[in-house]
Amino acid sequence: MFRLSAVLYILVATALAGAAVTAVLSLGMMERWQIAGAFAAGCVLALPISAVLGKKIYTALKPPMA
Repeated sequence: MFRLSAVLYILVATALAGAAVTAVLSLGMMERWQIAGAFAAGCVLALPISAVLGKKIYTALKPPMA
């Protein structure tokens, strides 16, 4: 499950960090610390999301017990 969550983290962090940076730039915040903060917030927020998604996908793909 950890490997699945790690792969999902790469995808989710990219999407969330990109969306956060785009939102910050569209609001006219052009300082380096604002852009870096949005990127960091997206990466941190992606940790629990990828863990939950990984757990749900892993349990959905697990074969039923006989």
